[in-house]
Amino acid sequence: MAMPLQTIALAGSTGTIGATTAHALASAGYRVLRLGRADFDEEGRLEERLRKEGVTAVISCMASRSGTVADAWRVDYAAQAMLLRAALGAGVSQFVLLSAICVQRPRLAFQMAKLAFERELQAAPLCWTIVRPTAFFKSLSGQISRVRRGKSFLVFGDGRLTACKPISNEDLAEYLVTCLDNSQRARRILPIGGPGPALHPMDQVAILERLLHRPIRVRRVPPGLLAVIASTLGLLGRVIPTLARKAEYARIGHYYATESMLVWDVDRQLYDESATPSWGTHQLEDHYRDILNHHEEEGKRR
Repeated sequence: MAMPLQTIALAGSTGTIGATTAHALASAGYRVLRLGRADFDEEGRLEERLRKEGVTAVISCMASRSGTVADAWRVDYAAQAMLLRAALGAGVSQFVLLSAICVQRPRLAFQMAKLAFERELQAAPLCWTIVRPTAFFKSLSGQISRVRRGKSFLVFGDGRLTACKPISNEDLAEYLVTCLDNSQRARRILPIGGPGPALHPMDQVAILERLLHRPIRVRRVPPGLLAVIASTLGLLGRVIPTLARKAEYARIGHYYATESMLVWDVDRQLYDESATPSWGTHQLEDHYRDILNHHEEEGKRR
C-alpha cells in the first residue's frame, strides 16, 4: 500500500520564492497546503485548518513587501508568530523559516522584526530551521532594462563597496525543501548563497557587457547621499507622516548600498566570502541572458 503524501503548509506562496517553493515541494512528492492572506484573519481558524489537513511541517516564505515599520511588524513578526502558535496548537512538528542574511547587522525595522520572530521560533518546542539567503537574482536585475536602452548602470561609490553570492529562486526553493528531511539542518541558522564567487556591482556590469557585446556607461553615486536624504525625510516625517515612510525607504537603500550580503565575521569585523556557503547550479549570467533573450523576443513580436 502506498504511503500517504506528507502535507506541508506553505506560507507566502504567492510571492516569487513561495511559488517556486510550492513547485519544488510538489516535485519532491509532498502535498502542498497553500496559505493565503485570508487564513491569517483568525488564529483559531488557521490552527483548525492545519489540524484538519494533517500538516506535519510548515515552510514560511512570508515577508513584508515594503519593509516599512508598520508593514514589517505586521508581517515579518506578527503574522509569523500567529503561524507558529497555530502550528504548535495543531501539533505540527517542524517549521522552516525563510529569513534574510542582512539581519546579521540589523539597523532597519524589517530586520528587527525578523530577528524578533527568529528568537521566538528558536524557543519553540518543535524542530526549526532558519534559512538566511544572500541576494536574489531578481534584486540584481532591476537595471537591465535601462542598460538595454543605452542608459548608464548606477553604482554606489566605486561599485565595489558591497558583494554578494546571489542565489536563484529554483536553487533556494530546492534548499528549503531539502531542509525537511535533513537532520543536520535541524535547529540551525543557515546562511546560503548561490554557486560561484561573490559578485560586486562592477562584476554585474562586466556580465552585461559580455552579453550585450558593448561597453556600458557607469554612473557613480555617493552612498552618503542616501543617508542625507533619509535623515532629512526622517526629520520632516515627524510632521508629515507620509515622509516618514519615504525616509525608511531611503534608509533601506543606504543599507544595501553599503552592506554586503555575505556572512559577517564578528571577530574580524568584516564580510567573509569564504564563510558564505554555496548551493545550486544556476548562475546570475544565465539569468541575465534569459532576461535579455526575453526582451529580444518581445521586440520581434511587436
